[in-house]
This record gives sequence, structure tokens and C-alpha cells, in this order.
Amino acid sequence: MTILDQLADHARHRVAEAKKEVPPEALKRQALVSEKGQFVFENAIKKEKTAFICECKKASPSKGLIAPDFPYLQIAKEYEAAGADCISVLTEPKWFLGRDEYLREIAAAVSIPCLRKDFVVDEYMIYEAKLLGASAVLLICSILSEEEIGKYISICDELGLSALVEAHDETEVAAALRAGARMIGVNNRNLKDFSVNMDNCRRLRNLIPREVIFVAESGVKDASDVARLREIGADAVLIGEALMRAEDKKTRLAELRGVI
Repeated sequence: MTILDQLADHARHRVAEAKKEVPPEALKRQALVSEKGQFVFENAIKKEKTAFICECKKASPSKGLIAPDFPYLQIAKEYEAAGADCISVLTEPKWFLGRDEYLREIAAAVSIPCLRKDFVVDEYMIYEAKLLGASAVLLICSILSEEEIGKYISICDELGLSALVEAHDETEVAAALRAGARMIGVNNRNLKDFSVNMDNCRRLRNLIPREVIFVAESGVKDASDVARLREIGADAVLIGEALMRAEDKKTRLAELRGVI
């Protein structure tokens, strides 16, 4: 099994356990009666300049423990103060050491939209995301069928959430578009072996219509990486490790944005 297979399997186990605590119909009912979202995540990215989605994560399968001390609220507030457009919050607990509480607390503490970064394998997780305060969820083509992606986008639409559909190759981009994705994230990291190829975004860019929001994910290390992604028309870049390892996140983000 690949790491991605293990992540997806563990997500299914987590959902099964969660359903014992809160039955699916009860969770769905809570999510539907809550105030409908306004698709603020995708709207925050729709602007002339490249948008920045800054990530809060404690660890990853490829890098291990990234932030032994993890003052996640402070980090999120620093991102907001530095001009981040959105925040990505890891909630996967086993390999990324994430928690649902991180998302709930961050979403309540900042005014910019938050993405629930997790491995969605069941619609249950979308309703969870809404109740945790997320404005968007990640749908990964590698672990979902085209039919599931379309169904989950429809659920997101009903809740007012944005769906960031992640693709890694030509086949997945085509599936995302057929499923109705309005926002596609091209991952430079292969989730099956966690290798990184920064040319992946350039290679797939022309397959994505300009009216579909294009998000570049993984591997961004410096301002020159951002500049190259800007040149190919990236609407947004999602940056994790480069910011998480920086002591001064505000200055680091300013450098990546080309402000200093």
C-alpha cells in the first residue's frame, strides 16, 4: 500500500468511529440548519494578484515532525497579519498530527477563510468541515471516483463551501473538470511516493480553463518559485513547509510575496 492508500484507509476508520458518536443524519441536519456559507474561500482567490494560502501543519509523512512547538493560533494570526488570503489547516491526526480542534479554533480566531486539509473519503467529512468553521474542503482525485467528486461538489454547493479539487496528472485534471470543479489544485507532490516535481504545474496548466481557479500546491521554497508560478497564471499558491519552518513567518511571507 502507498502512503496515500494508508491515509485514505485511516480516514475511513476515523469516519466509522465518528459516526458512532454522531449519526450521519444528525450531523447532516446540524450542518444544513447552520448558516449557509458564501463561497468566501474561492472568492478570496479571485483577484488580479496571486493569492496566498498559508498552511498550519505540525508534521507530514514526507518530512516527519516539522513544528515540535505548534502555537497554531499564533501562527494563523501571524499569517493573517502578514496578508495571507486564506489558511489551510491540517486535521489528519495520524501522519500530520492534525486535530479538528485546530480548525475550529483557527476559524473562530481569524477573519480570512479556512480550508479543511484532510483526506475526504465520505460526505460525512464535508458536513464535519462545515460545523468546524471551514469555508472549503479538499477533494483528492487520487482517492475519489469522478462520480464521488461530482457528488461532493454538490454537497459543498448546498452548504456554501468551496471545493478545492486536487489533481496530479492529465487524467485527474480531466476528471475534475468533468465533475464540475470550479477550483483545481495541481499538486507538485506525488502523493503515492511523496516525490516533488515543480514542473507539474507548468505541464498541466494549459489543460485548465482560465475561468477555473488554478491553485499551485507543494514545493514552493522561495520568491523565484512563486514568480515562476505567477508567470504560468497561478491564481493562488498553497505554501506549507517553507512557512512552517520560518521563525518569522510574517517576514517570510512578505519575501515569498515579493514585498521585500
